[in-house]
Amino acid sequence: MAKLCIWNLVTLDGYFEGEKKWDIQFHERAWGPELSILSKDWGTATEALVFGRITYEGMKAYWTTAEEDEDITTFMNDTPKLVASRTITASDWKNTTVTADIIGDLRRLKQTATKPIRIFGSAELCDSLLKAGLVDEIMIGVAPVLLGRGTPFFRPGRDTTALRLQSSMTTAGGSVVLTYAIETTEAA
Repeated sequence: MAKLCIWNLVTLDGYFEGEKKWDIQFHERAWGPELSILSKDWGTATEALVFGRITYEGMKAYWTTAEEDEDITTFMNDTPKLVASRTITASDWKNTTVTADIIGDLRRLKQTATKPIRIFGSAELCDSLLKAGLVDEIMIGVAPVLLGRGTPFFRPGRDTTALRLQSSMTTAGGSVVLTYAIETTEAA
């Protein structure tokens, strides 16, 4: 069974975007050679990418015209993508499937996939998938900035989720990448 892994960059005070949608200039403070290598490694070690509709729209607009690193652009465009949406039903972004049943589709995909499935951004979707017990791992890059206001990545009012630190990495630019496994309790 494949792991379902969340990946996101947040500020030290927990925001994944500023007050406006796609206000992510703080990413520049986090990006560097370490995250570039991580992104390139994912190109060969990812079964599928998962997005909520809002993140999908921003990612599609950016990566279909990106002139960045060719390996990362190829990864983003060629990897199969699953988009959770109740408002759109199709996509013209290469290798993209839109679903209104993201929970069911991810349960099925986890059973057949051989490599990790990665969720990028998509705070509302991540919250739903955590509540459904589908997430196996959370990888958060903490940018060295206090934004002061914006959209928090983790939603308030959720039940406690116990985590176990798997790894940590500090980048030359002062970011920290933390990888946590979701702790589960096994029935006796």
